[in-house]
Amino acid sequence: MIRLTADDIDRVAVLGAHCDDIAIGAGATLLTLCRARPGLRVDALVLSGGGTPREDEERAALAAFCEGAELELTVHKLPDGRLPVHWEEAKDAVEQLRGRTDPDLVIAPRVDDAHQDHRGLAELVPTAFRDHLTIGYEIVKWDGDLGTPSLYQPLADSIAEAKARLLRQHYPSQRHRGWFDDEAFLGLARIRGIECGTRYAEGFYTRKLTLNLEG
Repeated sequence: MIRLTADDIDRVAVLGAHCDDIAIGAGATLLTLCRARPGLRVDALVLSGGGTPREDEERAALAAFCEGAELELTVHKLPDGRLPVHWEEAKDAVEQLRGRTDPDLVIAPRVDDAHQDHRGLAELVPTAFRDHLTIGYEIVKWDGDLGTPSLYQPLADSIAEAKARLLRQHYPSQRHRGWFDDEAFLGLARIRGIECGTRYAEGFYTRKLTLNLEG
Protein backbone atom coordinates (compact mmCIF):
# COMPACT_ATOMS: atom_id res chain seq x y z
CA MET A 1 0.00 0.00 0.00
CA ILE A 2 1.40 3.42 -1.00
CA ARG A 3 0.98 6.11 1.64
CA LEU A 4 1.27 9.87 1.22
CA THR A 5 1.50 11.61 4.58
CA ALA A 6 0.61 15.14 5.63
CA ASP A 7 4.32 15.82 6.20
CA ASP A 8 4.85 15.49 2.44
CA ILE A 9 2.43 18.31 1.62
CA ASP A 10 2.98 22.06 1.95
CA ARG A 11 0.76 23.31 -0.88
CA VAL A 12 -2.51 21.98 -2.30
CA ALA A 13 -4.50 23.07 -5.34
CA VAL A 14 -8.21 22.22 -5.32
CA LEU A 15 -10.54 22.73 -8.27
CA GLY A 16 -14.29 22.57 -8.76
CA ALA A 17 -16.64 23.30 -11.62
CA HIS A 18 -19.36 24.56 -9.25
CA CYS A 19 -19.62 25.99 -5.79
CA ASP A 20 -19.92 23.00 -3.37
CA ASP A 21 -18.10 20.47 -5.64
CA ILE A 22 -14.84 20.68 -3.69
CA ALA A 23 -16.54 20.40 -0.30
CA ILE A 24 -18.75 17.49 -1.37
CA GLY A 25 -15.96 15.59 -3.10
CA ALA A 26 -13.02 16.25 -0.80
CA GLY A 27 -14.25 18.23 2.19
CA ALA A 28 -13.31 15.63 4.78
CA THR A 29 -9.87 15.19 3.25
CA LEU A 30 -9.31 18.95 3.44
CA LEU A 31 -10.46 18.97 7.06
CA THR A 32 -8.05 16.14 7.86
CA LEU A 33 -5.10 17.68 6.04
CA CYS A 34 -5.57 21.23 7.30
CA ARG A 35 -5.81 20.04 10.89
CA ALA A 36 -2.64 17.98 10.47
CA ARG A 37 -0.74 20.80 8.71
CA PRO A 38 -1.57 24.23 10.23
CA GLY A 39 -0.51 26.95 7.82
CA LEU A 40 -0.92 24.75 4.77
CA ARG A 41 -1.30 26.75 1.54
CA VAL A 42 -4.57 25.96 -0.28
CA ASP A 43 -5.17 27.51 -3.71
CA ALA A 44 -8.77 26.93 -4.78
CA LEU A 45 -10.48 27.53 -8.12
CA VAL A 46 -14.20 27.31 -8.87
CA LEU A 47 -15.37 27.96 -12.43
CA SER A 48 -18.97 29.07 -11.87
CA GLY A 49 -21.05 31.01 -9.37
CA GLY A 50 -18.95 34.16 -9.23
CA GLY A 51 -20.83 37.29 -8.19
CA THR A 52 -23.83 35.35 -6.88
CA PRO A 53 -24.93 34.18 -3.41
CA ARG A 54 -23.35 30.83 -4.32
CA GLU A 55 -19.93 32.49 -4.18
CA ASP A 56 -20.69 33.73 -0.67
CA GLU A 57 -21.62 30.19 0.34
CA GLU A 58 -18.42 28.83 -1.15
CA ARG A 59 -16.15 31.32 0.56
CA ALA A 60 -17.68 30.64 3.96
CA ALA A 61 -17.65 26.88 3.43
CA LEU A 62 -14.05 26.58 2.25
CA ALA A 63 -12.90 28.85 5.07
CA ALA A 64 -14.47 26.35 7.46
CA PHE A 65 -13.16 23.25 5.68
CA CYS A 66 -9.65 24.78 5.46
CA GLU A 67 -9.53 26.30 8.93
CA GLY A 68 -5.97 27.17 9.88
CA ALA A 69 -4.77 27.10 6.28
CA GLU A 70 -3.61 29.95 4.08
CA LEU A 71 -6.52 29.88 1.64
CA GLU A 72 -6.80 31.74 -1.66
CA LEU A 73 -10.06 31.17 -3.55
CA THR A 74 -10.98 32.38 -7.03
CA VAL A 75 -14.59 31.97 -8.24
CA HIS A 76 -15.27 32.59 -11.93
CA LYS A 77 -18.56 33.29 -13.70
CA LEU A 78 -18.88 30.52 -16.31
CA PRO A 79 -22.53 29.48 -16.77
CA ASP A 80 -23.51 26.26 -15.02
CA GLY A 81 -23.74 23.30 -17.41
CA ARG A 82 -21.99 25.07 -20.29
CA LEU A 83 -18.29 24.41 -19.77
CA PRO A 84 -17.77 22.66 -23.14
CA VAL A 85 -18.71 25.84 -25.02
CA HIS A 86 -16.58 27.98 -22.69
CA TRP A 87 -13.49 25.80 -23.06
CA GLU A 88 -11.02 28.64 -23.63
CA GLU A 89 -12.20 30.56 -20.57
CA ALA A 90 -12.02 27.43 -18.43
CA LYS A 91 -8.56 26.57 -19.71
CA ASP A 92 -7.33 30.12 -19.05
CA ALA A 93 -8.65 29.90 -15.48
CA VAL A 94 -6.80 26.63 -14.86
CA GLU A 95 -3.62 28.03 -16.40
CA GLN A 96 -3.86 31.10 -14.17
CA LEU A 97 -4.14 28.88 -11.13
CA ARG A 98 -1.06 26.94 -12.24
CA GLY A 99 0.78 30.21 -12.70
CA ARG A 100 0.42 31.10 -9.03
CA THR A 101 1.08 27.72 -7.41
CA ASP A 102 3.32 24.68 -7.66
CA PRO A 103 1.39 22.28 -5.42
CA ASP A 104 2.43 18.98 -3.87
CA LEU A 105 -1.09 17.67 -4.45
CA VAL A 106 -3.88 18.58 -6.88
CA ILE A 107 -7.47 17.64 -6.01
CA ALA A 108 -9.99 17.94 -8.86
CA PRO A 109 -13.03 16.17 -10.34
CA ARG A 110 -12.49 12.66 -11.72
CA VAL A 111 -12.16 12.34 -15.46
CA ASP A 112 -15.05 9.88 -15.93
CA ASP A 113 -17.64 11.94 -14.03
CA ALA A 114 -20.93 11.96 -15.95
CA HIS A 115 -21.51 15.71 -15.53
CA GLN A 116 -20.03 17.56 -18.49
CA ASP A 117 -18.68 20.42 -16.36
CA HIS A 118 -16.93 18.09 -13.92
CA ARG A 119 -15.54 15.95 -16.71
CA GLY A 120 -14.40 18.93 -18.75
CA LEU A 121 -12.50 20.42 -15.82
CA ALA A 122 -10.91 17.04 -15.09
CA GLU A 123 -9.67 16.88 -18.68
CA LEU A 124 -8.14 20.37 -18.42
CA VAL A 125 -6.25 19.81 -15.18
CA PRO A 126 -3.39 17.65 -16.57
CA THR A 127 -2.82 20.13 -19.40
CA ALA A 128 -1.65 22.65 -16.78
CA PHE A 129 -0.50 20.43 -13.90
CA ARG A 130 1.63 18.01 -15.93
CA ASP A 131 4.11 16.85 -13.28
CA HIS A 132 1.89 16.86 -10.21
CA LEU A 133 0.16 14.17 -8.21
CA THR A 134 -3.50 14.66 -9.13
CA ILE A 135 -6.39 12.83 -7.52
CA GLY A 136 -10.01 12.97 -8.68
CA TYR A 137 -12.90 13.19 -6.22
CA GLU A 138 -16.35 11.71 -6.69
CA ILE A 139 -19.79 13.30 -6.28
CA VAL A 140 -22.86 11.15 -5.74
CA LYS A 141 -25.78 12.17 -7.99
CA TRP A 142 -28.70 10.85 -10.01
CA ASP A 143 -26.48 9.87 -12.97
CA GLY A 144 -25.42 6.72 -11.13
CA ASP A 145 -21.80 7.17 -12.21
CA LEU A 146 -19.98 6.06 -9.06
CA GLY A 147 -17.03 3.81 -9.83
CA THR A 148 -14.25 1.97 -8.02
CA PRO A 149 -11.77 4.36 -6.38
CA SER A 150 -8.06 3.62 -6.53
CA LEU A 151 -7.11 5.85 -3.58
CA TYR A 152 -8.66 6.33 -0.15
CA GLN A 153 -8.37 8.81 2.68
CA PRO A 154 -9.59 7.18 5.91
CA LEU A 155 -11.62 9.51 8.09
CA ALA A 156 -12.11 9.81 11.83
CA ASP A 157 -15.78 9.59 12.76
CA SER A 158 -15.69 13.21 13.93
CA ILE A 159 -14.32 14.36 10.57
CA ALA A 160 -16.96 12.52 8.54
CA GLU A 161 -19.69 13.94 10.75
CA ALA A 162 -18.17 17.44 10.58
CA LYS A 163 -18.19 17.28 6.78
CA ALA A 164 -21.91 16.51 6.69
CA ARG A 165 -22.64 19.22 9.23
CA LEU A 166 -20.59 21.88 7.41
CA LEU A 167 -22.20 21.04 4.07
CA ARG A 168 -25.64 21.43 5.60
CA GLN A 169 -24.64 24.64 7.37
CA HIS A 170 -22.91 26.46 4.52
CA TYR A 171 -24.94 25.52 1.43
CA PRO A 172 -28.56 26.42 2.23
CA SER A 173 -29.26 26.89 -1.49
CA GLN A 174 -28.80 23.14 -2.00
CA ARG A 175 -30.85 21.76 0.88
CA HIS A 176 -33.91 21.18 -1.31
CA ARG A 177 -32.04 18.70 -3.51
CA GLY A 178 -32.89 15.06 -2.94
CA TRP A 179 -29.26 13.96 -2.77
CA PHE A 180 -28.09 16.72 -0.44
CA ASP A 181 -28.39 15.22 3.03
CA ASP A 182 -26.35 13.60 5.78
CA GLU A 183 -27.46 10.10 4.82
CA ALA A 184 -26.02 10.44 1.33
CA PHE A 185 -22.70 11.91 2.45
CA LEU A 186 -22.16 9.57 5.39
CA GLY A 187 -23.50 6.57 3.48
CA LEU A 188 -20.95 6.95 0.70
CA ALA A 189 -18.20 7.59 3.25
CA ARG A 190 -19.23 4.39 5.07
CA ILE A 191 -19.02 2.33 1.86
CA ARG A 192 -15.58 3.77 1.01
CA GLY A 193 -14.52 3.04 4.59
CA ILE A 194 -15.48 -0.61 4.20
CA GLU A 195 -13.43 -0.78 1.01
CA CYS A 196 -10.26 0.43 2.73
CA GLY A 197 -10.67 -1.26 6.11
CA THR A 198 -11.93 1.62 8.24
CA ARG A 199 -15.30 3.06 9.21
CA TYR A 200 -15.38 6.14 7.00
CA ALA A 201 -13.28 7.30 4.04
CA GLU A 202 -13.30 9.47 0.96
CA GLY A 203 -12.46 7.75 -2.31
CA PHE A 204 -10.37 9.21 -5.13
CA TYR A 205 -9.23 8.24 -8.61
CA THR A 206 -5.89 8.71 -10.34
CA ARG A 207 -4.79 8.10 -13.92
CA LYS A 208 -1.04 8.33 -13.42
CA LEU A 209 1.24 7.68 -10.45
CA THR A 210 5.05 7.61 -10.44
CA LEU A 211 6.93 5.48 -7.91
CA ASN A 212 10.36 6.22 -6.45
CA LEU A 213 11.92 2.91 -5.42
CA GLU A 214 15.56 4.03 -5.27
CA GLY A 215 15.58 3.96 -1.46
